[in-house]
Amino acid sequence: MRLAKSQSRWTSVRGNCRYASSTQARDTYSRFHSTPHPLSPRPVAATWFLSTSSAQYRNTNTSNLHGMQDKLQSLAFRERLAAAYPWTKAPLIVGAPMRVMSGPELAVAVSRAGGFGFIGPGETPEVTAADLETAKGLVEASGIPQSGSASTLPIGVGFQLWNGNLAIAASAVRRYRPAAVWLFAPRNGQPDVDRWTTRLREAAPETKIWLQVGTLQEALDAVRSASPPDVLVVQGAEAGGHGRASDGIGFITLLPEIADATQGSGIPLTAAGGVADGRGVAAALGVGAAGVAMGTRFLASQEARIKKGYQDEVVRATDGGVNTLRTQLYNHLRGTFGWPDQFSPRTIINRSWVEHQAGTPMEELKKRHDEAVGKGDAAWGPEGRTATYAGAVIGLTRRARNEAVEIVRRLSGLSH
Repeated sequence: MRLAKSQSRWTSVRGNCRYASSTQARDTYSRFHSTPHPLSPRPVAATWFLSTSSAQYRNTNTSNLHGMQDKLQSLAFRERLAAAYPWTKAPLIVGAPMRVMSGPELAVAVSRAGGFGFIGPGETPEVTAADLETAKGLVEASGIPQSGSASTLPIGVGFQLWNGNLAIAASAVRRYRPAAVWLFAPRNGQPDVDRWTTRLREAAPETKIWLQVGTLQEALDAVRSASPPDVLVVQGAEAGGHGRASDGIGFITLLPEIADATQGSGIPLTAAGGVADGRGVAAALGVGAAGVAMGTRFLASQEARIKKGYQDEVVRATDGGVNTLRTQLYNHLRGTFGWPDQFSPRTIINRSWVEHQAGTPMEELKKRHDEAVGKGDAAWGPEGRTATYAGAVIGLTRRARNEAVEIVRRLSGLSH
């Protein structure tokens, strides 16, 4: 099995010297898929599941196992992604396109290390072209193998659809030809996605379309559309930043359901949200992912375009289930309005939320927020007041190393 025999390993991009031990992003990663049917077509006693040995199961359920084998599309998907992105290594780790914070330095570092780095949307639509220009220069100096055409950049770029500018985006993609674009947050669902997909494919036919989804219905709408994506990014509710506001679930449950429902579409799935170390990578591969996207983990890297106070808080914080939540409060404190109702950001809790819960009026919260922002890095932290968008995996960001390949090898009973 290619994954098991791979000699590549992965680590994070180099973080702040107090928090990360690697000098740069290292080897990486890839891809896909195993989702079993129920163990029996009839109800059975609970004790059966506890007492039946794996040997007995193999002997009595041979037909079921053959059925499962028919569903293992992982190898084909891994090969397809490896062919499309020849600089990547197994298992495939993707640097998510975090708005502003995933700049060209981070994207190129991830791709140089054998992953797939994405540039996130900038503060304005025009920033994307400038970031791609910077990335082009970094790529030329890096020696990263080119994908397909030599003119295609071995990185991706993300676009936030609800307030994005399609004309500007298409112009940037046409000029710089990134290997992929990652689309997310449409206001009107699949019709918006179709419009962007059609235009971007016209601008650069060799550029692949990645679409982020957070529910089964979103995935089905995409697969059944006139413009299906090349890759589906299945985002779990644990993700930081903006995700499903009220109907999200963890990828460990969502991804296998989507894998079953989209079987036969030929579209690989990438897991996102809730992964920050090798155990998470191994889990994602086990439930059907062809690759894994990380965002919060890369906030702790030196190459991230992030303020020191923000980065320090991401690394300090733990217990994400208690210390993060989804709320529009911080968007509004920062003056950001208009996000579609179906999306809401996950953030680390600080004084603004505590005082909001205690009944402090919004006008006073805004005043205190703006004063805190004027103090620089003190705006973040437990006593800070501004947004610290991060995933529920905050307690794991200090220790991403080479576990993914090692875990898969051990689970496979292999020593090499």
